[in-house]
Amino acid sequence: LPIWEDCRSDVAIADPIERTRRAPTLDALYQEVTRLEMTPGWIKRPQPILWSAPKSAFVAAHWRYDECKAALDAAGRLIDVALAERRNLVMRSPIPDNSFATTRTLVAAYQMILPGEHAPPHRHAPHALRVIIEAEGAYSNVNGLRTPMETGDVVLTPGWHWHSHGHDGDAPAYWFDGLDVPLTQLLEPMFYEEHPDPAGYERNSTLAASSPFRFTRADIARALDKAPPDAAGGKTRRIRLDAPSMAHLDLSVLRLESGAATERQRATINGCVSVMAGSGTSRIGDTTIAWRRGDSFGIPCWEWQEHRASSDAELFLMTDEPLMRFANFYRAETA
Repeated sequence: LPIWEDCRSDVAIADPIERTRRAPTLDALYQEVTRLEMTPGWIKRPQPILWSAPKSAFVAAHWRYDECKAALDAAGRLIDVALAERRNLVMRSPIPDNSFATTRTLVAAYQMILPGEHAPPHRHAPHALRVIIEAEGAYSNVNGLRTPMETGDVVLTPGWHWHSHGHDGDAPAYWFDGLDVPLTQLLEPMFYEEHPDPAGYERNSTLAASSPFRFTRADIARALDKAPPDAAGGKTRRIRLDAPSMAHLDLSVLRLESGAATERQRATINGCVSVMAGSGTSRIGDTTIAWRRGDSFGIPCWEWQEHRASSDAELFLMTDEPLMRFANFYRAETA
């Protein structure tokens, strides 16, 4: 660093604190501030730190199940779960420098397991869930409870719970994965651990007649039948799946009768959607998505959204709404 002369004398200033205090010009001050690993709050930045309204870097994107299933089938021939830990395909939002996240805080994926396979047990800080698209005879072993995974079920894996997957059926099993890995990465409390005794973990598991980690297709259908219809037209119903161990996430199922539509709205939340039944279209910002059973799509923060069913439909939604409400960041609007 230069040793500047005191502007009031011919004596050079060697002491760094005095040199900073007596900086003769703004450029000289900026050099000293840089040395202190600071940036002046008054300068114009390439990217502002405050702005007038939310603007997500993520975009609405759509993943068609039939296309992704074909890729998983190919992976079933080419990738062994003993080598890959989990055979899944991650849904990344198509934005620059992103190889993983579906939205800012959430990630979704498709996963497949073949008959007779076992994905070994591990645990991690992020919370996870599965919406089972096609499965008969598959299971998820969560903290020692062997939980069946059948078509239409929603199965939870709360953070830091040991979990593994197995398949005793005759045909490949496919499901939608939803996790808060991007949020965990942003906040940085990431932990991951492989189970020290995989065989013992599987051997000592207990088959669960019922489980707090599983919402069956039948239970979801009964709850939707009992749910009060919405006030506008009475053709949509919504239930929330109670998951206290994943309290920062909102998990819900939306039923729409054929021809029904939700109101146009936006909120300061990030969401991932798995189509559990039916077909229809969703308008997310300027993007129109034509979806059918098994498809998935992401909803970025503060994008206008509207969902319309062309046949009786059900949508599973995972959002970070409770987190936004807890932090007093939540805001919503209707058109």
